[in-house]
Order: sequence, then C-alpha cells, then structure tokens
Amino acid sequence: MSVDFVEDLGHGVYAIDTGFHRPRFDAAYLIVEGGRAAFVDTGSNHAVPRLLAALAAQGLAPTDVDYVIPTHVHLDHAGGAGLLMQSLPRARLVVHPRGARHMIDPAALYQGALAVYGQAEMDRSYGKLVGIDAARLMTTADGMTLELSRRPLQFIDTPGHARHHHCVWDEASRGWFTGDTFGLSYREFDTAQGPWVMPTSTPVQFEPDALRVSIERLLARQPACIYLTHYGRVADVQRLGRLLLEQLDAMVDIALARRSAPQRHAALKKALAELYAQRLRAHGCTLPEPRLQELLALDVELNAQGIAVWLDRQDRGDRR
Repeated sequence: MSVDFVEDLGHGVYAIDTGFHRPRFDAAYLIVEGGRAAFVDTGSNHAVPRLLAALAAQGLAPTDVDYVIPTHVHLDHAGGAGLLMQSLPRARLVVHPRGARHMIDPAALYQGALAVYGQAEMDRSYGKLVGIDAARLMTTADGMTLELSRRPLQFIDTPGHARHHHCVWDEASRGWFTGDTFGLSYREFDTAQGPWVMPTSTPVQFEPDALRVSIERLLARQPACIYLTHYGRVADVQRLGRLLLEQLDAMVDIALARRSAPQRHAALKKALAELYAQRLRAHGCTLPEPRLQELLALDVELNAQGIAVWLDRQDRGDRR
C-alpha cells in the first residue's frame, strides 16, 4: 500500500492523513521511540488501514504499539479506536476519564453523532463503532505522565471544546498534541503570513471560558509546535494563540448579540461566515470566495450548532 498519506515531521512524529472528509482535513499521529509506538487520534474506522500501513512503513509490527491515545471521543478523533485496537494486541487505550465509558460502549456516542450528522453521513464516514474491553483501557489525570520507551508524554485536562478532552505534551519535540483545543488550521488558508487558526465550538460541550483557560495553559509551556488534528504541525505558536483567543472572543460576542434573534441558527451561521472570511482576507487569503466558503461551510455549521447549545445552556442556568 502506498504511504503518500504519511508525513515525517521529525522527532519520530508522523502525521497520517486519515482520508476523512477531504485531503489534509483530519490527521492521526504516530510517535515512534526506541522501537515502540503510540497513535494519537485515530480518525474513523475507514482510517485504520492507513494507520496500520504507516506503522509498517516505519518497520514496526502491530505488537510494537503500546498506546492508542484519542485526545477526546468525538468520532473524527476516536471513531476508529475500537477497530484499531483489534489489530494491536499489546496496546492500551489512554482516554480522558469522562470519555472512558463511551469507548467501552459507544452506543450513546453513536446516537449523539447521529443526531448531529444524520444516518447517511454516519454510514458514509464512520461505519459501525467497536467497543473496547475495559481491561485494555486506562484513564488519565491532569499532570499524569506516561513513558513511550523512556519518552515522556504528559497529559493535561483541557475542557472547552469538550469536557472529555485532554492534550498531550511531547517533551522530545516540545510540542502539544491538541486535538481540537487549539482550534483548526487548514493548509489551504496558509499565506505569506503563515498559518491561520480558528476555534471550533462543535456541539455539545462548548464552554468559551474553559476553552480560554485551556488555550492559555498550552501557551504557557512555550511550545515549539502544535500538532493539530485539523490539520498538521504548526509553529509560530504564540501568534496563533493570540489569534485564536481574539476569534474566540469575537464568536462569543456574535453569540450573545444573537441569542434571541429570529431564525437564530441562520443568523449565527451568517455572522460566523462573515467573521472568518474577513479574518482570512486580512490574513492575505486570496482564494475565490466560493472556494473559501466551501472550505468553511462544515465548520460554520457545526460552530453555529455548538454556540446555540451553549446559549441554551446559559439561558437554563445549566452548568452540567
């Protein structure tokens, strides 16, 4: 099998394009150290052959994998974890404690995603979810460190995008594996100014105050790079962090100004699309407007949905 979907990022880290949605949209990562390996995020079930091919391309066998680490249990990050674990007899799944039950029994996870995406998209993009034996699962705690062949991987609790989200600090590369906590940075939006980044408020656990704290914790480590699931390795981290926090504030302002608007969902989508397009033009993006809006469409839709859930929770006084 060709491995042109694998990129060597140095320090024993490899980005694997999972093939989800479009090229260079969804990454899983392979970390290799001393003949041992770990996967961070998995993509969906359809990505599993790519992950195993990436492992083989490094001369490693399935028995050489010690850990599978979803940053959180949303299906573009963890949907393939159960199927992948079936091929990795010695691996343990390392998951945030709030996500553990969904990895053991993914029925509720599937139903939640079904409500967002619909049956046709679930069938096309995700397939049947596979549960994981609880005996093969371990949960993390804030500040906990695992070693991959003496390579420390430290976990911190990073709510805001989801309450079942942790990020992974890799001391060897001085980089964070951030899942969705540090937002989205698509390579199509790179310009002479560098990468561009935007927050993701995918339903149903968006909490902007918590997300700000999580982002600030990541920045405080003075990382050399960020490994994003969407998509790839980015540097110039402090600039991107400032941009991310500015846009988070702008999204909150948009949400609060439209909390009682007629046709609120459409109003949120329109305002978010305008915000991102304006910021991208200021960043030097010269893509034709139809292409720019096409690339933003999925995230505009999901961000609007997530903001609406947050607004409704605020109105109910629900902090659960």
